[in-house]
Amino acid sequence: MADSQAVNPDPTHAAKTDARRHHDPRVRGFASDNYAGVHPEVLAAVALANGGHQVAYGEDDYTENLQRIIRSHFGGLAEAFPVFNGTGANVVALQAVTDRWGAVIAAETAHINVDEGGAPERMGGLKLLTVPTPDGKLTPELIDRQAYGWEDEHRAMPQVVSITQNTELGTVYTPSEIRAICEHAHAHGMKVHLDGARISNAAASLDVPMRTFTNAVGVDIMSFGGTKNGMMFGEAIVVLNPDAVRAMKHLRKLSMQLASKMRFVSVQLEAMLARDLWLRNARHANAMAQRLADGVRQVDGVEILYPVQANAVFARLPNDVSERLQKHYRFYFWNEAAGDVRWMCSYDTTEDDVDGFVQALKEEMAR
Repeated sequence: MADSQAVNPDPTHAAKTDARRHHDPRVRGFASDNYAGVHPEVLAAVALANGGHQVAYGEDDYTENLQRIIRSHFGGLAEAFPVFNGTGANVVALQAVTDRWGAVIAAETAHINVDEGGAPERMGGLKLLTVPTPDGKLTPELIDRQAYGWEDEHRAMPQVVSITQNTELGTVYTPSEIRAICEHAHAHGMKVHLDGARISNAAASLDVPMRTFTNAVGVDIMSFGGTKNGMMFGEAIVVLNPDAVRAMKHLRKLSMQLASKMRFVSVQLEAMLARDLWLRNARHANAMAQRLADGVRQVDGVEILYPVQANAVFARLPNDVSERLQKHYRFYFWNEAAGDVRWMCSYDTTEDDVDGFVQALKEEMAR
């Protein structure tokens, strides 16, 4: 009896904790949409999924319901495989559509080439064949710079074209541009992967459903991003063309991307996609980037480098100005030698955040 009384079986019991806040929530920045906290609706969904027991490793009710929601966005053949992070989503997705001797054609600026620590090559065993682009976007003509040598045993075989929507430079492919890429790739026997870390921002920018530039135009497999748009953690691989993919569930497991308590990833995706939270968040982030760009254009000596089509603004300004600004607002150099910087807006960026930053930029440029 003493032992049973020592354990409170009520999962809602308020336990004492020594946890305390270690940061100042008033600090704002433009470094990354990953810096933002978790959207309250996502936090509420996680709490809703807590309590009681659910089958592990994706056999839970939340992951099952997620499949219905995914199909409502991406068609009746779509299947979601939740994973821990975006790098895992990209590496596993690319493994699923390549052979051991396969290669992936991508833009030189692609996240899989620049920002994943060599994971596609080291962990996935893939060869990346990169192409320089003026705006982060591939075209059939650019793809052809690497799309050759399928019978050459001395060259890794091009088997996949990987594009990012929206791109790492903040630009957005139109549905017709992606259709042209898919048709070109498929004509050469290659498959198409879409890195959708910010797919919601692209859809908001184009003002079209996500299916319009994915399964409807021929994309075979994609990585769906949620963390940059208000989730706590987790992304998903979405198989759009089952005939193009092999052994996904086995690849996810051996790649260490199978969550035991998967309900807590799936319920976040459900919270984002069941209604319009994904779109509300993305529209707001995009609008704040437009407000930022409009303000920056009024500052003499600052150049905006690429079209502002999603939630990123790339600019060129003197390095000493950037370094002084960084003492008050966190952001990253994109190309420090050239003075290029990147400013990102998120779902919780406010008009006051943007206006305060623009004012600080004006003051530093005037010094």
